[in-house]
This record gives sequence, structure tokens and C-alpha cells, in this order.
Amino acid sequence: MHDLPPDLPRLRTLETWLAHTLDRVRQQITAAEQLEAERRHGEQARPPEPDWLIEQGLDRRAAVYVHVGGCHMAGKRSKGAQRDQALRALADGVDACPHCRPDTKLGYIEG
Repeated sequence: MHDLPPDLPRLRTLETWLAHTLDRVRQQITAAEQLEAERRHGEQARPPEPDWLIEQGLDRRAAVYVHVGGCHMAGKRSKGAQRDQALRALADGVDACPHCRPDTKLGYIEG
């Protein structure tokens, strides 16, 4: 091999550096594998998404929207709700989200 130094002291130095570098790479691989395992565990342990959401207003007293679970427009003040709670909120005048249309999916007809 012509790309390596010919003398023993420099070869030993190169060997030491490569061993140190390989050790650092292996440590990074172990850390990355642990992060991936934690991410997978987090996904598996995550509770299921609620079917319906009721979004509270800024004062957190009055509901402002009913959403289908997973609606991208649901705000951070949204909480999971049962089907009957979502229907009751719509009947009480809470607006249906115009993006996910929970009223249609619930079969709610104003009246």
C-alpha cells in the first residue's frame, strides 16, 4: 500500500487514531440506536387519537369548535370528547369546524 507511511512509529500513531475514531463511531451508533428505540417505544405507548375534539375558547369556559379527531385545524385548547358530547355541543350551538366537518360525519342535522 503506497498511501500509508512506511515507518513503524507513524503506523502506530495512525493505528491509535483509527482505533479512537472507531470507538467514537461505535458510541454514536449506540446513542442513535437508543434514540430510535425510545422513539419507537413512544409511538407504541401513545394513547389512541380521540374520535372527536371540542376546542375551548381563550377564556377556556366556552367551546368554540367541534372537530373530528386528528383535524389539522384543532387548536391546543382541544380536548377529546365522546360522540354524544360532540353531538350535544353541536346542538348547543358550538360551531362545526369548516375543515373537517364533524357535523357531517356525526350525521348531525340542525333543527
